[in-house]
Amino acid sequence: MKLGFIGTGKIASSVITGIFSSKITFIKILISSRNKLIATKLKKKFTKIIIAKNNQEIVDNCDWVFLSITPSVGQKIIKELKFKSTQTIISFISTITLMDLKKAIKVKAKIIRAIPLPPISLKKGPVPICPPNKKVKNFFNKIGTTVEIKNEKSSINFWSASGMMASFYELLRVMTDWLVKRGVKRDIAQKYVTSLFLALSEDAVFNSKKDLKHLVKESQTPKGLNEQGVKELTKAGFYKSFEKTLNNIHKRLNK
Repeated sequence: MKLGFIGTGKIASSVITGIFSSKITFIKILISSRNKLIATKLKKKFTKIIIAKNNQEIVDNCDWVFLSITPSVGQKIIKELKFKSTQTIISFISTITLMDLKKAIKVKAKIIRAIPLPPISLKKGPVPICPPNKKVKNFFNKIGTTVEIKNEKSSINFWSASGMMASFYELLRVMTDWLVKRGVKRDIAQKYVTSLFLALSEDAVFNSKKDLKHLVKESQTPKGLNEQGVKELTKAGFYKSFEKTLNNIHKRLNK
């Protein structure tokens, strides 16, 4: 199987890195040179990578084509490419629907939307796909955890949630900087904060069959530090603001 990536940003790079550390079998990976720095680094780091002269070369020579470009770029270039009905096309584009993709691609190829995130480079994290597809499911299960979604309207909820990734990292940054301002060395502060949230996330996954409100309750003691933290952030409207942002992202995706 020959794989092709149109777009070489953070997501494409992460997926490719995950593929090379997995048991996925492939002949070669063609990548575009849109981001020359990332493309060159990938070629130097991994064998079986070829930097294509243009996007059509990727389409002409690959069985699976991954669209890892911004919506504005996608709207410009996809309709100009000549795809094959025998191909599987996997789109990472957040705001271009399946219907719009089918119109732009023109041929009756298998088209799937997917939402991989950077931790896929570590073979970790969920990968929602829509519509369900057995081969694509098995592929992403080798570098993450596939979540099949039958309804594209429902898949927008997952796209919305994925839009809070940078907000999570920003929270870690703020906590790290807070410790640094109080005299803690940055490497120690960052190691503590990232390790803390890794442990909390793993605990949440372990207890994911329960309603998460139980973890919220169990992590507090009367008049304790965590009770104070939740109460103050709730009073300040932090969680309502968080939900409002999710709603705003969802509205944007529904346009």
